[in-house]
Amino acid sequence: MSDYQYDLFVIGAGSGGVRAARVSAEYGARVAVAEDRYYGGTCVNVGCVPKKLFVYASHFSEDLEIARSFGWSVRQAEFDWSRLIANKNREIKRLNGVYAKILGNAGVEIMDGRATIVDEHTIAINGREVTAERILVATGGWPSVPEFPGREEVITSNEAFFLDKLPEHITIVGGGYIAVEFAGIFHGLGVDTTLVYRGPLFLRGFDQDLRALLAEEMQKKGINLIFNANIERIEKKDGQYIAHYVSTNKQAPNPGPRATDLVMYATGRKPNTDNLGLENVNVTLNEQGAIIVDEQYRTSVPSIYALGDVTDRVNLTPVALAEGMVLAKNLYNRQNLQMDYDNIATCVFSQPNLGTVGLTEEEARQKYPDIALFKSRFKPMKLSLTESDEKTFMKIIVDKSSDRVVGVHMLGPDAGEIIQGIAIAIKAGATKAIFDATIGIHPTAAEEFVTMREPVA
Repeated sequence: MSDYQYDLFVIGAGSGGVRAARVSAEYGARVAVAEDRYYGGTCVNVGCVPKKLFVYASHFSEDLEIARSFGWSVRQAEFDWSRLIANKNREIKRLNGVYAKILGNAGVEIMDGRATIVDEHTIAINGREVTAERILVATGGWPSVPEFPGREEVITSNEAFFLDKLPEHITIVGGGYIAVEFAGIFHGLGVDTTLVYRGPLFLRGFDQDLRALLAEEMQKKGINLIFNANIERIEKKDGQYIAHYVSTNKQAPNPGPRATDLVMYATGRKPNTDNLGLENVNVTLNEQGAIIVDEQYRTSVPSIYALGDVTDRVNLTPVALAEGMVLAKNLYNRQNLQMDYDNIATCVFSQPNLGTVGLTEEEARQKYPDIALFKSRFKPMKLSLTESDEKTFMKIIVDKSSDRVVGVHMLGPDAGEIIQGIAIAIKAGATKAIFDATIGIHPTAAEEFVTMREPVA
């Protein structure tokens, strides 16, 4: 036992912080967690969980329409936004309790309040100071809105989860996960939706085929996509907002001023490192304000660690959970693990979903001298009796010299569910021959991944 009050003091009860705290305590460490906002962090409260619930809600309008083609007589459907919000809030409150219970059952002391670092081993909270051998910062990230005239009039994803009512028209600015997903959500709930992105195509970093085809499918649904443009200023007029656009590409026309009922910015998140007392101990941050750590999550101060979105590396909830597990095992179970960040699968809950694991085609061409591409685009069986023109797309990327599958990508219903299973195969080093030798489940969309025989390139 050390001479400190705690072996580990965790600032932030999000996914990574809770996992590190719980597992460390189960290994016998004396652990405390401080949280000044809500248990479960962004994911549970204003991120993955409520967003997925909203995605489900927004897709029922299409499901009801599809049902007609299968013989169902669907009466006039009505949507109640206030009921969705109330039910969502009840579920989040339940999950908050689950997280608190997990910590309590593991013997972790919970402190409600803002914790700040005083020195290398001292934390101030609720007017008192406590000491710890090690301090872990797991405070996540926070929505970031650039400075421009009218900035005070916009909302972020945080506020989108608690709107009093739905607008008739919304303008969403951004090109990442959050912007694309909320465009599908609002559109599916009956809101006239415009998505604005400063670049030529959203979801930068994803496979080019998926990006282009998702844009095509979203436009088919009636979502207005404006690329190569940004909002220069916003003014409030007659109960609406006038967004004044500027072109970001000399070849692209300026959209001109446009009226909207609500403007939502999803232009990125910044590490939540303000007002933590990091300056008191000279913890090194990068230019974006993220905490710099080594492969063992140590900061520039040996007794202070950091993980999850506050380090701004791979900002995904399962990654923070895995990092928390690695840290706890290394510190308090005498292991020497190192996180493997290769081939992390991910899904954008756009409509249709986008799932991916491994290298994009662009990355594969840079890494391997010769690759083979397998592609398939088809109308999913669920839509075969409908007038819908939505298409599912699948893509496999193979390193020819080893026959190893190095990237798999999908655009279509349940892409995340399907790619999760394929991610195991990719992690295990599966070859295209193994894919080909696998018997498909018929009739499913997923079987297409094991029946693509002829490369397109």
